[in-house]
Amino acid sequence: MERQTISVHGHQISYRTGGSGPVVLLIHGMAGSSAAWKPILEDLGQHATYVAPDLPGHGYSDKPRADYSLGAQASFLRDLLAALGHGSATVVGTSLGGGIAMQFSYQHPERCERLVLVGAGGLGEEVSPLLRLLAVPGLDLVMPVAFLPFIRTGVEAMTSWFGKFGLAPKPKTNEMWRAYTSLMEPETRKAFNQTLRSVIDLKGQRVSAMDKLYLAADIPTLIIWGDEDPIIPISHAHDAHEMIDGSRLEVMEGCGHFPYAEHPRQFTKLVVDFMNSTTAASIHSADLNRILSEQAEENASLQAPAQGS
Repeated sequence: MERQTISVHGHQISYRTGGSGPVVLLIHGMAGSSAAWKPILEDLGQHATYVAPDLPGHGYSDKPRADYSLGAQASFLRDLLAALGHGSATVVGTSLGGGIAMQFSYQHPERCERLVLVGAGGLGEEVSPLLRLLAVPGLDLVMPVAFLPFIRTGVEAMTSWFGKFGLAPKPKTNEMWRAYTSLMEPETRKAFNQTLRSVIDLKGQRVSAMDKLYLAADIPTLIIWGDEDPIIPISHAHDAHEMIDGSRLEVMEGCGHFPYAEHPRQFTKLVVDFMNSTTAASIHSADLNRILSEQAEENASLQAPAQGS
């Protein structure tokens, strides 16, 4: 589970890899890193080879002045898999990572064996008011005030003090704190702002995959959501499940936005059982061409004026 580095297009990329068996690509969320997946890596490694990168602009990876859109991140992940000698993978994405996972499956279907969406972004407009607020233009100019070093020092001291009395923070609190502390680094904050505004504005999520979900029909898809997710509503999970033919939906009770951290054993079992009970997709560009052509013909027939009108 130790971090490693690899150069991709001249940029240093941090990642974790281990285990054996079929490849699973783990894509973290906004302001996250590969550390988010640590609670599941040991168990998952008993069944699969995991690859968990710090996306460009996140964690210990380089933070160049670059394109941090979903499409750019999907292309990066394709190249990372190739650099590591992997052809295809089961792609697991959480939050922003879920949006990237869907984009990956559209752009590089031949490399996506299965899709696992965990509290995924890009499935509806609704999102936490805090993220909408952070997307306000100009707010990045005052953000440094919220990330002064003494705040981190004070909170960590208090957490340590409470820990002496057995009052450890909950896993979801740890995840939020990890995201917060990562933004204390100016370069990470710049990348975060660029990433955030590429997918969210004052109205909510501005990028939607809903019009492309039919493309996932031939890819085994598992949707995992916490029934108490405060960041992205569970209604998005039900909508996606309805629109992706053959998909599975698993709702984790008493769980928020971080199922892999809040209930790691249950989460890992869901993913492993899903992989063991499905056949990896094998989609080629010709298959995608056919699906898009059929969709275009269907839309044309629906829009054509009735005879004699």
